[in-house]
Amino acid sequence: MRVLTGLDVLERQEFSILKGKSIGVLCNQATINRHCTHILELLLTFHQKGALKIQAVFGPQHGLWGHTQDNMIEWEGYQDPHTQLNIFSLYGEHRKPTKDMLKEIDLMVIDLPDVGSRYYTFIWTMALMMEACLERKIDVVILDRPNPIGGKEFEGTVIEDNFRSFVGLFPLPQRHGMTLGEIANYLHQEYMPQLSCQIILTKEWSRHQYYPETGLPWAMPSPNMPSWETALVYPGMCLLEGTNLSEGRGTTRPFEIFGAPWINGREMCNNLNSIKLPGVIFRPIQFLPTFQKHQNELCEGGFIHPTNREKFLPSLTGIAVLMEVFKHYSHKFRWNDPPYEYEYHKLPIDILLGNSWLRRMIEKQTNLSEIQQKMELESSEFNTRRRNFLLY
Repeated sequence: MRVLTGLDVLERQEFSILKGKSIGVLCNQATINRHCTHILELLLTFHQKGALKIQAVFGPQHGLWGHTQDNMIEWEGYQDPHTQLNIFSLYGEHRKPTKDMLKEIDLMVIDLPDVGSRYYTFIWTMALMMEACLERKIDVVILDRPNPIGGKEFEGTVIEDNFRSFVGLFPLPQRHGMTLGEIANYLHQEYMPQLSCQIILTKEWSRHQYYPETGLPWAMPSPNMPSWETALVYPGMCLLEGTNLSEGRGTTRPFEIFGAPWINGREMCNNLNSIKLPGVIFRPIQFLPTFQKHQNELCEGGFIHPTNREKFLPSLTGIAVLMEVFKHYSHKFRWNDPPYEYEYHKLPIDILLGNSWLRRMIEKQTNLSEIQQKMELESSEFNTRRRNFLLY
């Protein structure tokens, strides 16, 4: 049997728990069922019949319909001309919904596709929505979805308290190995126990499954997440956003492609391959970004090919790339200055890593195995907590 998302399950129940309610819906363009029908299209049928009322719709970063292509581009809410629904932006003037946005809402439905990485802001939009609903005594229903890069593997640093930001509001490792519903369960149990929160689980999904095994259609959760393979490398390669290296934005394979105009791609990939990182090969390439960093400049760099997804360590791989570039191109390479994702003081790389010690280790060219041991200690300690919130 194919995997069913929480939305599929609720649809099979004819949305019975929503009937008679005035609801808000937090979703985006990838919030579809297994037949590629969007959640709002499904709910509008009942809205138009008077079985429920869609009071407001909320969208995360990149807009409700994914129209903001680049990173950190805000968008404004509006009234949808086709449905007359009020659409509110949670990536602009407000990231946490206001009292006025939530007026006359009895129940909030949250269904957002996550990609398995702490930096992905949708989980933090969910967290802020949960906080706002707790303050307003609004019930919350979370529709769960599979983690596209599996639910067994977890890896990376865990956020230190003074490095919390919109790319990490609560402690999680870089690759968290949890579903949206499990993160909601974690936030609910540890930080918001008074919230009325129900999680609609997926069916037939098991933790070892990656996205291809689910049989579900892939809809890009954001414009630069074109495939599930992008999500697989993202926990490491998103770190390049905190540097002057191109993370491949402006190409058709962002995060799998990386480099800069001043890099010798063949030499760099040979050096990275000589490290023998588990489950990955680097292939030298040239590319011409059409927007963002090094726009219209010929870049050299690498393409990341995971060869064994169970052994591949995306966070460690991203650190290895930074180590290699810093070692050979320190005269050109730099850490980007703030602001970044609404943080105006700390370096972007530090809030991505959740600390400052790892950046200093990269600068000192600390042995990669020592860095790996420290990362593994942090993630394994967090796993003691993580196990309490797993639902599958």
